[in-house]
Amino acid sequence: MFWFKKIISQLFMPVPLLVLLLIFALVILRNRKLVRSILSVAIVLLVFLSSTPGSNLLSSPLESQYPVNSHPIEAGCLVMVLGSGHDDSITGTAIQQLSSTALARLSEGIRQFKLGRDCKLVFSGWSGGTDSRPQAEVMAAAAMELGIPKSRIITFPLAKDTIEEAQFMKWEVGTAPFRLVTSASHMPRAMATFINTGLKPEAAPTDFITRQGYWWRLDAHNLWSSQRAIHEYVGQLWFQIKHQRDIELSDESVQTVDL
Repeated sequence: MFWFKKIISQLFMPVPLLVLLLIFALVILRNRKLVRSILSVAIVLLVFLSSTPGSNLLSSPLESQYPVNSHPIEAGCLVMVLGSGHDDSITGTAIQQLSSTALARLSEGIRQFKLGRDCKLVFSGWSGGTDSRPQAEVMAAAAMELGIPKSRIITFPLAKDTIEEAQFMKWEVGTAPFRLVTSASHMPRAMATFINTGLKPEAAPTDFITRQGYWWRLDAHNLWSSQRAIHEYVGQLWFQIKHQRDIELSDESVQTVDL
């Protein structure tokens, strides 16, 4: 199911979707009316998704749900930082291997860590099947490079996605409150997932992608921001489907026991 979810979600991303539309237009080239319609849709989507108003329209509803968190943390509280990619083929320190998103999350995690006393940082993320080290271990190494003691770090190197990250965290903290650090666009889905697992997260969003810019400029950064937002909407839909399925299975189990 994990890889099925990843493959299906890619079909809704801007670049793969536009490529599929163009390929389909070539396949049915003889039907000129339909080809024009498909090409028109592809052009409109490309303009919308690569523009500042278009990308902001998608990302703003996600990022406006949770504000920046600068409240003090209770002594001994855990700060969980969700992983988001690295490249261990890059020669250098762990910090240099982190993706821009992972680096933004790490910096916010350390800021949250410093808002309290005797806190601990929790890093999650697996290797993705291609990297030699799990994301959690690279994030931990980067944190130590920035002065965080190893004794103040916990890692979940086997967690593949947000659902598994929530499960690992529940085993660690039970129902105790903790700070949850992730990208602002990912925060709504992350909070819903963690709360559904029975946890008590306090949102600490970072890595905001809703930015001011020239309305007429079309660029790859806006297209990338749109892709991230669409990924979250697809992820939320998947979460709702899975959540509803779990409820139905639970109800069936109860009915079976009653019988």
